[in-house]
Amino acid sequence: MALVIAGPSLAGEAVGQAQQLGVRHRIDVVVSAEPDAPIFRYLREAKGELTFTVRLSANAKESRFFGMLHPSFPEIVVPDGASKPLVPQTKLWEEEVCHQRRGLPKVTVTQLAGHFGEGVGRIEISGINRHIGNLVPPDELTPGIKLDQGSDNLGLFYGFRAQTRISRLNVDLKIYPIDCFL
Repeated sequence: MALVIAGPSLAGEAVGQAQQLGVRHRIDVVVSAEPDAPIFRYLREAKGELTFTVRLSANAKESRFFGMLHPSFPEIVVPDGASKPLVPQTKLWEEEVCHQRRGLPKVTVTQLAGHFGEGVGRIEISGINRHIGNLVPPDELTPGIKLDQGSDNLGLFYGFRAQTRISRLNVDLKIYPIDCFL
């Protein structure tokens, strides 16, 4: 007497799960200045440097990351005008593991520091976020300004901007969701 089990085969079920569509994320950064930024009035073609801190939380079952990223751009030359960025698009972070779709990573620029020029004409940049219980910083950094969704040669992206109030610098973060198979 033979035993017969009715229902879908286990092999077919395993193959179906292997082809499930997942995602991994890449985050790029572009640093620019507003047309009325002080660096364009006083320091065209001056050299400078910028560093900033980005708090990143990207949690999924297959991939967990929480931490602070500290990118540094030591050799920036102030362009002729606002049409050119201070820092061209640069990869900041990328997930190596494909995971289930759980929304976008949470990213916040928490501080921006640097300087442009030399000697008497040197401009210091020190933008930080506002914190409860502290005085409003002189060059307040406003994070989380949502930009329009777009696409470029890397694909679809979601954009977020942090902007300093006095120095008028923008740190744009582009989050790319990259389709992949789990």
